[in-house]
Amino acid sequence: MKDIENIVSYSEKLAHLKIPEDKKTEFAEQIGKILTFVEKLNELDTSEIEPTAHILPVENVTRKDIVKPSIDQQIWLSQAPMRSGGCIKVPTIIKSQD
Repeated sequence: MKDIENIVSYSEKLAHLKIPEDKKTEFAEQIGKILTFVEKLNELDTSEIEPTAHILPVENVTRKDIVKPSIDQQIWLSQAPMRSGGCIKVPTIIKSQD
């Protein structure tokens, strides 16, 4: 049980969470059940099963890149509250630490 409590504490730090003390025991019990189930799965013989990343074959769905007319630049610029040199200007969100 001590190992599982360490897993809860490590997960709490890793995810930057503050788990209330009264919930830590509950989480430890749940993690214990999950680990018990995984141990049961490890008992299965999978030597005849080919490793896969997906159950079904994965194919990339692509389309031809066709140039189509777009909205005129002056129309979308006229809708922008702030403009600069033919572009939409947005407020700074992340400031540098220089």
